[in-house]
Amino acid sequence: MYQRSLYEIVMETAQSIGQLIKELESEDELFASTLTLRAVETQLLIMAHTMGNFTPTLHSSLREVDWNGWRVLHDKLRNGVQPRRDEIWYAVRALIPQTLQLLQDLRRKNPDWFEVGY
Repeated sequence: MYQRSLYEIVMETAQSIGQLIKELESEDELFASTLTLRAVETQLLIMAHTMGNFTPTLHSSLREVDWNGWRVLHDKLRNGVQPRRDEIWYAVRALIPQTLQLLQDLRRKNPDWFEVGY
C-alpha cells in the first residue's frame, strides 16, 4: 500500500505540473510567470520529497532514475536555494518524463508491488 501511495503521489504531482505548463511555449515563459512558477515549484517539491521516500525495493529497481537530480532539486526547493532555474527546467523537461516512464514500466513488470495489500 505504501508503494502504491508513493506512486500515486508522483503521478498526481506530475499531472498537475503538466497542466500548469501545457500552454507555455518556452522556458522563458515559465520563469516570467511568477504564479505559475511558484505553483510548479510547489508540486516539484512534493514530487522530489516523495521520490526521497521511495522504499529500498523501489529505489534499487529504478536504477536509471537520476536520483542525484531529484536530491539536488529537493534540497534547493526545500531550502530556498537560488539560483535553481536550471534544476527546475531540467526537472520539467527531462527528469519527470524519464522518471514517469521508468516507474510505469516497473509497475507493468511488478503490478503486485503496487497493490493495496502489498
